[in-house]
Amino acid sequence: MAFRKFLPMFDRVLVERLAAETVTKGGIMLPEKSQAKVLQATVVAVGPGSVNQKGDMQPVCVTVGEKVLLPEYGGTKVILDNQDYFLFRDADILGKYVD
Repeated sequence: MAFRKFLPMFDRVLVERLAAETVTKGGIMLPEKSQAKVLQATVVAVGPGSVNQKGDMQPVCVTVGEKVLLPEYGGTKVILDNQDYFLFRDADILGKYVD
């Protein structure tokens, strides 16, 4: 896995976006232009956290393997072994899905 070679710094979170729906429930193929941007992702790596004003380490709120909700815009695209990943700050992640 490519993300094992890459460790995010500080409060950064490396995520892999879920695949976009290409077929409707009725079986109709969707063209790329009409596919919605996927805002869900799986966390693949997290940084150690950030230091607050008192000098204490504040850990990242998500862990590897969790499914999270991302903002529509933002993040930095990272290509590792020909696969797209995105880096977000911990504070930019909107929420996580609970099983």
